[in-house]
Amino acid sequence: MTFSQTLSCSPARPDLSAPPIGTLSPPVPRAALAEVLGRYRAGGLLTTEPVAEGLLNRGYRVTTETDAYFLKCYVDAATASRPKIVAHHRAMAGLQALGLPVAPPLTCAERSGTVAGYGGRLFALFPWVDGRHRHGTDLSPPQCDALGTLLGRLHGALDDVCAPFEQPAGYRTADPLDSADLARDLRRRARDHRPYDDLDALVERRLAERLELLAEHAHRRPAPQTAPPTGWTHGDFHGLNLLYGDGPDGGPVAAVLDWDKLGPQPRAEEAVRAATLLFNDRTSGTLDLVRVRHYSQSYRATGAATAEHLAAAVHRVWWERLNDFWMLQWRYQRADHRADPLYPASAGQLTWWCQEYEQVLDAFAN
Repeated sequence: MTFSQTLSCSPARPDLSAPPIGTLSPPVPRAALAEVLGRYRAGGLLTTEPVAEGLLNRGYRVTTETDAYFLKCYVDAATASRPKIVAHHRAMAGLQALGLPVAPPLTCAERSGTVAGYGGRLFALFPWVDGRHRHGTDLSPPQCDALGTLLGRLHGALDDVCAPFEQPAGYRTADPLDSADLARDLRRRARDHRPYDDLDALVERRLAERLELLAEHAHRRPAPQTAPPTGWTHGDFHGLNLLYGDGPDGGPVAAVLDWDKLGPQPRAEEAVRAATLLFNDRTSGTLDLVRVRHYSQSYRATGAATAEHLAAAVHRVWWERLNDFWMLQWRYQRADHRADPLYPASAGQLTWWCQEYEQVLDAFAN
């Protein structure tokens, strides 16, 4: 790989001018679902049921005269272009061919591709995978080991099925002064929000705390060149995108779902972000560091990253979270409340992480 320009790695700020996305978009009429299914020759439509999980795209569990399927409607502007979808589908097929638990989409009969267009929207039909989601704190230590191994294997296999790219020279991180300005604006919006509720009161307290943390840690901003190596990643590896078998102990991961955010990024950072979502207490946000250590050691054992890469990733993801306000921007700037339930644990995790920084670092890197 060659080295190119320095890229931005700041927390993504929501596009406030964008139209409603995902589950805020209009639902797909049953007649349209039937028309799309007809293009896959999957049999006549019998039942449809919206799939509740997920924020960015619409999904339906459909049953036909032949089988059960997952029908996906792509509506997120960042991922809903045909070339991107086709590239993601091609990578999924490649991963499955290498023996990884990935279920690629079916071929559309009319165009010999995997994407069907209807009514200005794009669709894909996937086999329905039976299973259930499991939070990381429900996993046994050996299952945490297996999950770290799986992510490492996926990262390695993606190099074999995706196109080569130029290794960036570095990644710019968020400016704490800009973040402090945004925090003050959001705190004002929370104070003025009507009806004012318990979440608004929590937001005010947490943002006052965040301003103190930004001032205290401003000197710890990661330099662009400290990013661990970039590689192809899933982009959204967490519990809702993992399906386990229905057995009493869950068994191994049956399928890794939702590859819409497949792309190059600092690879070890995906491992850290995933752990903060998988192994957190869903009320307080505190991480189960015993499970984190099992997962991280197994991930490193695959050769996907070194201890030094994980240490750098921990610092950079911590900084990213310190400067990230996307949930509050959705609530106060877009009047989109779908992420509201996620905020208390997310804010709690950051405060705890600042207090226990060395212990978190040790769990990932040793």
